[in-house]
Amino acid sequence: MSGMPSKERPDVQIRLAAEGDIRLILTFIRKLAEYGDIADEVSATEDDVSEALFGRERVADAIIAYLGPDPVGFAIYSYSFASFHGRPGIYVEDLFVEQACRGSGIGKALLVYIARVGQQRGCARLEWSVLNWNEHAMEFYQELGAVPMEEWTTFRMTGEALERLALADTATSQRPQKSPVTARARDESSDT
Repeated sequence: MSGMPSKERPDVQIRLAAEGDIRLILTFIRKLAEYGDIADEVSATEDDVSEALFGRERVADAIIAYLGPDPVGFAIYSYSFASFHGRPGIYVEDLFVEQACRGSGIGKALLVYIARVGQQRGCARLEWSVLNWNEHAMEFYQELGAVPMEEWTTFRMTGEALERLALADTATSQRPQKSPVTARARDESSDT
């Protein structure tokens, strides 16, 4: 699916990110955080992003949108499991389009690309989060057919709280085992 042009915008190309795109991806991550007024929350480094997207135990994929030769947007997504459906799902962690290019079909082209990846993999759903104040984005997503999950509340644990939980005393002191999925992904990447 690399280099896929958008049907609605043939001048827009979507392609999978490559290792040489790490600096660009981190720039987009920072711009997204600035747009959300949460720039102080970005602690990722190029090494962090590289490891997550291309490392031995990669955990996500990234795509980049180009308008002509210029990168104008990106998305980062990973796979989840929709247990009620017994099938995989896709979670879109980040979706960003440069301010000057918003409203021109690039965000939709990024989501169409990810939806097609999901269809190829037999995914039951595509999910993402939106900042509560971003009404314009919510309207856009609803126009595409997405439905807000108002009966669900997202919980997040980071930093010290995550460390405390990982160190908590429980009835068992069992350490996690390597996930077969992680091991399989690592083995597949070493085959190439």
